Amino acid sequence: MFTSLRVPLFLTLLGAILFLSPAATGKDKDCKNSQDCALDAREQGRIRPLSEVLAAARAVVPGEVVKVELDREDGVWVYEIKILTTSGRRHTVEINAETLAVIEID
Repeated sequence: MFTSLRVPLFLTLLGAILFLSPAATGKDKDCKNSQDCALDAREQGRIRPLSEVLAAARAVVPGEVVKVELDREDGVWVYEIKILTTSGRRHTVEINAETLAVIEID
């Protein structure tokens, strides 16, 4: 009888683990600033390499990158890049970290 309980117990535990996994609970959607979440997203290909993101930002606003932030906004990874132009003006470029689409330029 003990052996016959092992399989249902194992399946119940497995189901609980799968149900409570980050993918099932939407934990990644709630993740905003965690370095671990960002690293996981990068390893899974949901965030492009920083070099590509910076190139995309400099393509629309040439200059020196002075600050970079990565956040989740409405479930989308977004880079906020502050660039100082040669004329001394500071611009903020928001870029979708997965698609490299420019979201906004300030």
